[in-house]
Amino acid sequence: MTVRTVAVLGGSGFVGSSLVAKLAAAGYRVKVITRRREMAKHLILLPNVEAVQCDVLDTHALKLALTGVDAVINLVGILHQQGKQTFETIHHQLPRKLAHLCEELGIGRLLHMSALQANKHAPSQYLRSKAAGEEAINEYSKKLDITIFRPSVIFGRGDNFLNLFANLVKYLPVVALIRPQAKFQPIWVEDVAQAFVNALENTATYGKSYELGGPHVYTLRELLQKVMSALGKQRLVIGLNDKLSYVQAFFMELLPIKLMSRDNVRSTMVDNVLSMPAIAAELNLKPTALEAVIPEYIAHKTPRAAYDQFRSAAGRAINARR
Repeated sequence: MTVRTVAVLGGSGFVGSSLVAKLAAAGYRVKVITRRREMAKHLILLPNVEAVQCDVLDTHALKLALTGVDAVINLVGILHQQGKQTFETIHHQLPRKLAHLCEELGIGRLLHMSALQANKHAPSQYLRSKAAGEEAINEYSKKLDITIFRPSVIFGRGDNFLNLFANLVKYLPVVALIRPQAKFQPIWVEDVAQAFVNALENTATYGKSYELGGPHVYTLRELLQKVMSALGKQRLVIGLNDKLSYVQAFFMELLPIKLMSRDNVRSTMVDNVLSMPAIAAELNLKPTALEAVIPEYIAHKTPRAAYDQFRSAAGRAINARR
């Protein structure tokens, strides 16, 4: 099957922005499906990119948005539940609905973003809901060409992970760190995007699930140290035990902007690392080391990084006035 037009759900987000740029550069027509069209204004200047405003929970609207495409990529996900956006609706029911619509519209190719360590017996609701989404999509495996990706934590410009550490280091003299020995295998956002592009028309990836992770494993404490080194700062770091981690997360749940939840803490109870020593060969991907990337955006040591910081700050100011 030849793919010419790709719909990307969540295409205006952190991973989506990188993926849409790569798809456009590869010559695909891209339909970015987003909650608000203005969120994709940085993408519509790219060649062959169209932004479509759509509530993905509205089945009729989603069906209209998907009409005429050859492949669908689902990147929609949440870390915290709010209102109608629950783990059940976003991670489980939406993928099921999406697979059904692909079958109904004759769209044969579906790529889906899940999460490393997604499992129906996982300690967190987040990971269990991701596993439920995988299971729902795989019910259509005889009718659709499906590929599922399970990345570890993703880093890069605009991430909500290392940038959170950077802000804590910049503004706090002491950092209270939840579960400091929790393990992660972070992968660069550009590598995740490339994995999707490489798999899109690669028949060897049909019907398979792939774990994605970087070349190295770090504890949470080691990642915080990497950020401090990039910033040229040192802070007193207090590692919290499980009980105190839950207490801190509880109070952070009460903030207007939720940065951490008790469910996030539960997710760290399983090591977020690959089960295999390397990423599958058919993805043709050599992941980039974290150390090669973080100085460019954590410490803003390049003109591009400084510009990104200014644009991000301007965007927050505009949103705050709305």
